[in-house]
Amino acid sequence: MALAKTRNGLITALDIGTTKICCFIAERVDDGTLNVTGIGHQLSKGLRAGAITNMEAAEQAILAAVTSAEAMTGETIREVIVNLSGGAPGSKLVDIEVPLTRDEIDEDDIRRAITDGFPYDLPEERALIHTIPTGYRIDGSNGIDDPRGMFGHRLGVKINLITAMESAVRNLSVCVERCHLDIQTIVESAFAAALSTLVDDEMKLGVTLIDIGGGTTSIAVFREGNVCYTDSIPIGGQHVTNDIARGLSTPIVHAERMKTLYGSALPSQTDDRELIDVPSVGEDERSQANHVPRSMLTGIIKPRMEEIFELVRNRMEASGFDRLAGRRVVLTGGASQLQGTRELAASVLGKQVRLGRPIRIRGLAEATGGPAFATCAGLLSYALRTPPDWSGKASTPPSRPNGRSGRIGQWLRENF
Repeated sequence: MALAKTRNGLITALDIGTTKICCFIAERVDDGTLNVTGIGHQLSKGLRAGAITNMEAAEQAILAAVTSAEAMTGETIREVIVNLSGGAPGSKLVDIEVPLTRDEIDEDDIRRAITDGFPYDLPEERALIHTIPTGYRIDGSNGIDDPRGMFGHRLGVKINLITAMESAVRNLSVCVERCHLDIQTIVESAFAAALSTLVDDEMKLGVTLIDIGGGTTSIAVFREGNVCYTDSIPIGGQHVTNDIARGLSTPIVHAERMKTLYGSALPSQTDDRELIDVPSVGEDERSQANHVPRSMLTGIIKPRMEEIFELVRNRMEASGFDRLAGRRVVLTGGASQLQGTRELAASVLGKQVRLGRPIRIRGLAEATGGPAFATCAGLLSYALRTPPDWSGKASTPPSRPNGRSGRIGQWLRENF
């Protein structure tokens, strides 16, 4: 597929998360891959659970991250690919089948199948983010990746519609546009993270990606090379930090530091003997801190991490994709780096678990090549597999596709 470019030939990814905002600027190299030339990241402000809560604060944080990336690459950017983690993103599979008017199938037949057979109308409060074909069939025969040039009498297509709350999409879009940036497309966070961390065999055989961010935990299930299910849980690493701050009566900044340095999702035999300094809220930092055993910290972290994986398991079982996804799970996101998280996930989910890092983008330093930056790297990976008419473009302000015909038009603009 064609690679979309900005006016100066660069591609820019903007990951707007609850705890951090990250910007990657990349250029295309001769072999068709992308090389990152500019990186900027900033502590996030004005967001909660992935959604904008303070427009001005979020705008300033976005500008700081983008400006840092521009200074590194020596270029000014105008267009960005943006992720969406808030707004309760979810998906629904739609199955369409129509008769064919001629023997050989071409793009007009696929267009007509969508136009004539599109049966699903979104609730007014939901916005369409992606329309992803997950498979075709001809005369009842499944497993067809691309029907163009083939022959048959009836064409079927199964589409994964990924949606989110329209208010969250609009607020995100307006905030980015207030930074004098144009949005090329909006990509669901777990989908983006999967594109940068999963290998082709995992996508083909079946895998569940769990992206544990600061304010949300996103889920994406891949099978037969396509994403067939997405979901989101409004709990993430920031909730673990807040639990520590409340449980030990310490400032949030110190709670985050303790979680990073000493935190673990699983207890060890030495936890009771190892003491941790815990500054108290409101006390002078130079005054004597409290000393608590590390086991107390682990006792706060483990229940919250268990809750996250139990909610993921329940969502998967309720959706029916738990078995279809196979026995493979990939963890990514900043909170996935917490010690013991991989082992706890394997225990709760009953599956094989590995930690996912960006593997498809060049030029990432060690500090920005870990799970916390998987979504931003995945936004660049999305650019390599997306047609020039970007998905998500029609769902950004000022207008929204109205009714059945408007949403059909969006699908056609995205895929042709």
